[in-house]
Amino acid sequence: MENRQGEIVGGDVEWNKVRLMRAFVEGEDPASKDVDDLMLRIFLRARDLDIEKASNMFLKYLKWKGAILPNGFISELEIPNQLSEKKMFLQGFDKKGHSIGVVFGAKHRAYNRDLEEFKRFVVYILEKLCASTPSGQEKFIVIADLQGWGLSHCDIRGYLAALDILQNNYPERLAKAFLIHVPYVFMTAWKIVYPFIDKNTKKRFIFVEKKNLKTTLLQDIDESQLPDIYGGKLPLVPIQDS
Repeated sequence: MENRQGEIVGGDVEWNKVRLMRAFVEGEDPASKDVDDLMLRIFLRARDLDIEKASNMFLKYLKWKGAILPNGFISELEIPNQLSEKKMFLQGFDKKGHSIGVVFGAKHRAYNRDLEEFKRFVVYILEKLCASTPSGQEKFIVIADLQGWGLSHCDIRGYLAALDILQNNYPERLAKAFLIHVPYVFMTAWKIVYPFIDKNTKKRFIFVEKKNLKTTLLQDIDESQLPDIYGGKLPLVPIQDS
């Protein structure tokens, strides 16, 4: 009873802060009126319920969105090279209703990618993942398959750009990221990127041993929703076809 009461009280405090945050951001940018309270709450949680920090983060997000998504979406015509690599798939939901994305790191051609197109591709992915979540759900999970990854696939600038977009513009959206089939050489890149991951996001990356792969994934994903290449029953669907 005490725990539940505490949750209710905590929730009231959170929503009161959302209302205060709304009053501030709407005064700064009228476009804030088009954003629902759930979105404001996401940014508030990302800044540990600090209204000033959350408001500043959200207002920066609105400016970013106006620049990167002037039409409200990324057209597939804007990311032809990234889509041609067929490295991102989207289908199914985990046991909590989070949408599931699967990315193959060894299909990324780091040596000839255009950084601006890659950033548009990252936004395209995140918009798709968010749009696929059921009503009332805010998060998604990612399975990052690094089978065959080598130094020729290493793209530190790209990884940092993707991380920046995720953390600053889609905060509190990532529920978990399972890193699977991780080769030892990948840890060199991981050590470079890790310091740039914020404290709330670091704990959501999970390295999975090959021998425990299916067992670990089944803890979060029903077999009917697990990709068939990992022992489940759901075929992979390219993100552009999802």
